[in-house]
Amino acid sequence: MFEEFKAFINRGNVLDLAVGVIIGAAFGTIVKSLTDDVIMPVIGAIFGGLDFSRYYLVLGSVPAGTSDTLAALREAKVPVFAYGAFVTAVVNFLILAFVIFLIVRQANRLFQRHKEETAPAAPTEVELLTEIRDALKK
Repeated sequence: MFEEFKAFINRGNVLDLAVGVIIGAAFGTIVKSLTDDVIMPVIGAIFGGLDFSRYYLVLGSVPAGTSDTLAALREAKVPVFAYGAFVTAVVNFLILAFVIFLIVRQANRLFQRHKEETAPAAPTEVELLTEIRDALKK
């Protein structure tokens, strides 16, 4: 069983997947910071101080003495509909999906260019007809 596991781990696909997951997690952190610290504040400034993280609806009763911040309500186990946090998460996803799209698109272009450069040049129609004519003459 250990030998099978060792063979499984030593396959290139597993190592590539592990590297992809680690880089993806780090990239997700960068995108979250970009959204939370750069994009959403700019959107807030454009729309007059709009801070999406502060938008929520309280769905239950609030215990006495609990602050009206989202973090305090969550800590007090008050059910809240945090649609502002959801909007931020959607923006995070869209940015991440767009960047991944750009990376995959560029990689596909590079692979296609490499494939075209390394592929043998296919004979043109005229060259094929010339070869057929010459073969028929013989």
